[in-house]
Amino acid sequence: QVQLVESGGGSVQAGGSLRLSCAASGYTYSSYCMGWFRQAPGKEREGVAVIVTGFRRTDYADSVKGRFTISQDNAKNTLLLQMNALKPEDTAMYYCAATPYAGTCKAANEYAYWGQGTQVTVSS
Repeated sequence: QVQLVESGGGSVQAGGSLRLSCAASGYTYSSYCMGWFRQAPGKEREGVAVIVTGFRRTDYADSVKGRFTISQDNAKNTLLLQMNALKPEDTAMYYCAATPYAGTCKAANEYAYWGQGTQVTVSS
């Protein structure tokens, strides 16, 4: 009964910032992948940023490096995505996902658990 609940989405102008949160429950793996994915209308779901808990490893899509930061709170039950210098092309539904560590942690098809999504809209 793993539950992931995203929050923090909204509408901002280009150059603005948002912080997305993912509250996780029922997930107690020692090593696991958690990540943020996004999907815009008519486009494929793409990885934005991932973190491998227990290995202190993070990976980012090239399009967001230097602008987005993925992190966990000190209790490791909340996944955060700080998004700065937002661009219109960042507009998408953003999904939090998690899975036991078993691969690259970068592909959507590796993830077993998903949140409901939170909408991010960036206007020019």
